Amino acid sequence: MKQSLQLRMGQQLAMTPQLQQAIKLLQLSSLDLQQEIQQVLDSNMMLEIDDEVPQIPSRVENLSEPQQESTDNSYRELVDMDAPGDIPQELAVDISWDELYDAPNALVQNSGVSNSEFDDYAVQRAPAATLHDSLCWQMELTRFSERDYAIATTLIDSINNDGYLASDLEEIHQGLSLQIPTLELDEVTAVLHRIQNFDPPGVGALDLADCLRIQLKQLKDDTPWKLEALTLVTEHLELLGKRDLVRLKRMMSLNDDELSAVVTLIRTLEPRPGQTVASEAPQYVTPDVYVVRQGDHWTVSLNPEVSPKLRVNPVYSGMVKRADASNDNTAMRNHLQEARWFIKSLQSRNETLLRVARSIIDRQQEFLDKGETAMKPLVLRDIADEVEMHESTISRVTTQKYMHTPNGIFEFKYFFSSHVSTQGGGECSATAIKAYLKEIIGQENHHKPLSDDTIAKMLQERGINVARRTIAKYREAMSIAPSSERKQLF
Repeated sequence: MKQSLQLRMGQQLAMTPQLQQAIKLLQLSSLDLQQEIQQVLDSNMMLEIDDEVPQIPSRVENLSEPQQESTDNSYRELVDMDAPGDIPQELAVDISWDELYDAPNALVQNSGVSNSEFDDYAVQRAPAATLHDSLCWQMELTRFSERDYAIATTLIDSINNDGYLASDLEEIHQGLSLQIPTLELDEVTAVLHRIQNFDPPGVGALDLADCLRIQLKQLKDDTPWKLEALTLVTEHLELLGKRDLVRLKRMMSLNDDELSAVVTLIRTLEPRPGQTVASEAPQYVTPDVYVVRQGDHWTVSLNPEVSPKLRVNPVYSGMVKRADASNDNTAMRNHLQEARWFIKSLQSRNETLLRVARSIIDRQQEFLDKGETAMKPLVLRDIADEVEMHESTISRVTTQKYMHTPNGIFEFKYFFSSHVSTQGGGECSATAIKAYLKEIIGQENHHKPLSDDTIAKMLQERGINVARRTIAKYREAMSIAPSSERKQLF
């Protein structure tokens, strides 16, 4: 193969580091953006947050001696209000200050704030308790032998977040047999019965029937219809799930009123007892933009807490010398250039976010005025053509970005939906159809729920051409049961 040199000319699109940084910041959520800003602030000495520092008077008036004396006296009165009068000048090494003076309690009493308010604040800020932690805490308060303690620990580890035993008792027994010799299945069952007496009621159940049975057994003996409810959940729970009332009344020898009372008692039970215990701390959504009505139009503004204002430190930037080629000066010059790029990329992100948000609000003003039923169909191309950007850029902007409106906090993507034609030649968004569907089902007769075909005909009367299968698809997307399961018997 002969070697040769060839000269070719071509064009290709190359992403500069500045463009890559701008795209990266554009697709970050508010939480990720704050973390990214903090990392840059920690690594780049040229960047700092532009805080508005209040002006400090250049001249401070000297306090006169009477004022100083009165201030000192008031301070002594505040400190010595509840302090013991015979505090020694020198304290022993093994004596703590709390033994002589309880400063937090004294400050609370002097401020006029009750201890319950501080306790409530501490409870609110405390981490959420999990079901596993609650069961382990109750296990520590229960008298178990070392053998039963090991069994109880394994059983609690096998309980899922709903409060049910996720593994079979035989599997747990086989796993424990390798650690505990001569272990019998009855021992595991006996320890499980003790755990089933823990709080919340019904925890550690094998299935739904067992969960309801445990809760019913913990009720008082004089509870009306307790025995009938135990019989129903133990032997005929499947018939109740199928809503076969005829067979249920015949097999239990009950009339309509009696069966209604039994079912009412069962409805007071908790099918998922583990959900009553907080499993995780609540996650709050921080909006990126605020939408406020001013006069006859809606205005959009950025949330300053999400994207703080940054600036270049004037002290460090003034130390950079152009003619100096030392390593320190080169490093400072690089940091200065990176800081300027980051500030520019951050400003570009904010401007793009505002442009997209304003474009969405201009098209969805009826939603802000009337609600979900007035939502208009919208796709990414509509916003991309208006702001003169690519659809991929709009997709990055609308992902994990939230908008605070008078109707609630919504993700940008919430305002984009497909459309369905109307009889008048217009279009209706899928979000509006879901709102109509939720409204119709909320107003239906629970004893005679509406079918999907009936709902489709009702929407056609409103001028919305939608098929029955479309209603079924939207209903399933909203986690709404079909008409046969929505029917209430009593």
